[in-house]
Amino acid sequence: MSTEDQRAPRSLAAALRARDDASLSALLRARPDLITPVPTDLTQLATRAGTRASVVRALERLDRFALQTAEALAVAGDPATYAELLGLMAGDTRDQAVVDALPGALATLREQALVWGDEGSLRLVRTARELLAPSAQHPSPTGLGPSVREATAGMSPGRIQELVATAGLPSTHDSVSAVGALTALFTHRKKMTALLATAPADSVDVLKRLMWGPPYGQVTADPAARLRWLLDRGLLLPTAPGTVVLPREVALHLREGRAHRAAEPVPPTVEAVATHRPQVVDSTAAGQAYTTLATVEELLKDWHEGGPAVLRAGGLSVRDLKRTAVALDVSEPMAAFWIELAYAAGLLASDGEADERYAATPEYDEWLERPPADRWAQLAQAWLAATRTSGVVGGRDLKERALSALGPGLDRSAAPEVRHRVLTLLAGLPEGAAPDPEAVLSRLRWERPLRGPQGPQGDDDLRSRLARWTLTEAELLGVTGRGALSAHGRALLGARSAPKPATAATTAQADPTGPTGPGDKLPAPHRAAAAGPPAGPLSPPEQAVATAAAARLLTPLLPEPLDHVLLQADLTAVAPGPLRRPLADVLSVLADVESKGGATVYRFTPGSVRRALDAGRSASDLHAFLTEHSRTPVPQPLAYLIDDVARRHGHLRVGAASAYVRCDDDALLNEILADKRAAALRLRRLAPTVLATLADPAALLEGLRAMGFAPAAESAEGDVLITRAHAHRTPPRTAPEPVPDGPPVPDTTLLTAAIRAIRAGDLAATTPRKPTEDAAPLAPGELPRTSSAETLATMQAAVLTGEALWIGYVNAEGTASQRVIAPVRVEGGFVTAYDHTADEVRTYPLHRITGVAELAND
Repeated sequence: MSTEDQRAPRSLAAALRARDDASLSALLRARPDLITPVPTDLTQLATRAGTRASVVRALERLDRFALQTAEALAVAGDPATYAELLGLMAGDTRDQAVVDALPGALATLREQALVWGDEGSLRLVRTARELLAPSAQHPSPTGLGPSVREATAGMSPGRIQELVATAGLPSTHDSVSAVGALTALFTHRKKMTALLATAPADSVDVLKRLMWGPPYGQVTADPAARLRWLLDRGLLLPTAPGTVVLPREVALHLREGRAHRAAEPVPPTVEAVATHRPQVVDSTAAGQAYTTLATVEELLKDWHEGGPAVLRAGGLSVRDLKRTAVALDVSEPMAAFWIELAYAAGLLASDGEADERYAATPEYDEWLERPPADRWAQLAQAWLAATRTSGVVGGRDLKERALSALGPGLDRSAAPEVRHRVLTLLAGLPEGAAPDPEAVLSRLRWERPLRGPQGPQGDDDLRSRLARWTLTEAELLGVTGRGALSAHGRALLGARSAPKPATAATTAQADPTGPTGPGDKLPAPHRAAAAGPPAGPLSPPEQAVATAAAARLLTPLLPEPLDHVLLQADLTAVAPGPLRRPLADVLSVLADVESKGGATVYRFTPGSVRRALDAGRSASDLHAFLTEHSRTPVPQPLAYLIDDVARRHGHLRVGAASAYVRCDDDALLNEILADKRAAALRLRRLAPTVLATLADPAALLEGLRAMGFAPAAESAEGDVLITRAHAHRTPPRTAPEPVPDGPPVPDTTLLTAAIRAIRAGDLAATTPRKPTEDAAPLAPGELPRTSSAETLATMQAAVLTGEALWIGYVNAEGTASQRVIAPVRVEGGFVTAYDHTADEVRTYPLHRITGVAELAND
């Protein structure tokens, strides 16, 4: 055996054992499920890395070229050489782009423990090979079929010898050598070319139709001549009655050695299709950010006194969603987006009452008092991290139940990563550059090809839909403007600056927003191809800093709130911009909003003026308010309207009799009794100035107002009741927690501690022990077993000799582990020793030590 063969790892555990701490950290960051819980040693880590669930998750996070490399290894020999893999990927023509990128893709697979071994013996982990290798039930993504050896496994020896003879090969003494000869023929380029040169043209056409897959075809009991020629020479092999398959070796010859129709070593380029001045982009995005604040405020103002009822199954009814869409003057999907945004930001929740309804939370009142830019930043940060996805509202879940806004089943754990990745791709373009949405989708499909369905329906996969929704929602929120990422949107991602304009050639070779993480240490060609996982969302402290920076950049772009309006003679007021909160609050009571836009138009009506009087304002208060906040004189029609409504306001008094009406003017009461519209109220006179009814006070108030009167409610003491809008609030509620997409990526502190524990456990498990005559050999990972007396005697002897021991230990939680210790003192039922695995002095209770063994001298 050569020295190189002796150095080659014999298992994945041995390959992991040869890694340094930085390489193990990269593995655990790329596959965080391997660290939950922390493995006891490297053998257990290797076992966990080969489980089906973990391998599937790792394969789903590979980019297209790394996945193609793994697929090629699945159809190569086991083990395979690097030259064999390069031939499958680059073909006979040796595509230079593939040659340059293959080392990086292979390094990615090695780093994620999907491939181990040196270049002379590359091995794909068994589970990955089972998932990616071709079979009749699960065709390979390469379109290749089984090898000649696999396809002839159930064939009779006589039939195999017939194939060899018809192919022009000498007969052999057994089936194994015959299959080997046939395989050698199909893998020999010149001999295969000569054999196919003698084939009928229509037989070659059959092979060409099958060569890119699927490799299976149907034949009758009496095949046509063109098929018989292929069957007689083993170029097509029967797999079941009526079914034939194109052997893998034949297909590779026809493909000129390529495992894939087209290898994709370089990701699709995301180029700009339109370029705007950065100032235009920022101002457009800022305008939309202001609209976002106004829309959320309008939504929660509409639900001010208690919003729609909560469905029994949770969520908002279709009717309430439609009503909200009409109130906001938007489409229903957009209304669902604004509702879910307010919910994700913690501004909206259910009140938890018996008659459960949706309402604003106490956080909403605090949110209103913050500066506009800070309010927008809170909404944008909540959107970026939210897993609840409004785009699926109106669809159905796996049980065919309708998905409703604010209801269950809207979480999509991939949403934060997709949003962040889409915006990162936009951040990689020059400032003011807007990309083609289809180019963004193509890039995402290259980066995560297994996260959506394969084939022509890939446009409908979840990640593509999330990306489309992200582009739309980012524009709605004001993160982007005219399709380009704004300056405050860039800051929200934590990006410090935009790249300089680049040509198409340079953009194709390097991606400034390329993935970070384990792939950063890959060879340069694969880094240029942006292989490896893309950059994920920021940590909470980093995101807080980025959000604050975004708010600072947005602040000067938002319009300053105004303290005035322009009153007009047609009983309207024009607000030429956003109003300061006290002015906006009072004006929303005194007038009705007639139109919105760059300038908001308010209209004064008898009903709106009465609403202000009901809220406790007097006519003089309203005149003073309008005079103070209008840049134009108060129009005479508006002054007359206020005085006229105020003169009649409260002239009638309504109390409880069930209800009564009293008025000092008995002629007015006579007018009410004579009005046919009052018949439904069933009024009767109690006194010259008092009418009574069985209707409740609220119904009486509404009935008299419908008749054109302006009654005022009064208390039991006879005082006028001041009616203000009742602000219904939920108890304190927290925003919904995002649903994680698998285990979180461990931080540096956890990684350091985990790797130290794994190394310590591995040291204890692999330290050679001194053999004993009567003790049976232990299985890997099994703890030593000795009696209490033998354990104590061995410990005491080791204290005298200073030798190290291997022990099995069970802690108070019942967790078993192996340790290498050097006993220092044994007394009182405890042993004090230097623990080589923990690199510190520790004390262990003797009754928790399962057994002890001496270490070998070497």
